[in-house]
Amino acid sequence: MAQRAVVEVAFPQSPKKPARPVDLVHLAKQCLGDENLELEVLRLFDTTLSTYFGRLKLATAYDDLAINLHSIKGASAGVGAWSVSDLAGRLEKDLKAGRPLRSEQIEDLGMAVEEVRGFIAQMLAGSPDV
Repeated sequence: MAQRAVVEVAFPQSPKKPARPVDLVHLAKQCLGDENLELEVLRLFDTTLSTYFGRLKLATAYDDLAINLHSIKGASAGVGAWSVSDLAGRLEKDLKAGRPLRSEQIEDLGMAVEEVRGFIAQMLAGSPDV
């Protein structure tokens, strides 16, 4: 009986495009595929994110920190901004565990927020790079 020869061909790995700051598939599902609604949701999310992050930077009391982190986490999860949602969630857990938030943690969250807001600005401007 003849045996088949198995030849493995190695194809060069194409560098993966980094994940977008907003999961557009998740957003499309949330908006039932309505592109105009997606853009409106992104506009509202951008305002929400800016507002709550600004409040977070000024907050000193536990309740203020907690409500702003929770709001950022929930709003981000709703549109698929997973990096922001995850970071806010970790900070929220630290806060609830009694660990003080460090300024570096807030700055890390701020960088993720700015990345998402920049992405949203490109989306709203109709940039083909998105």
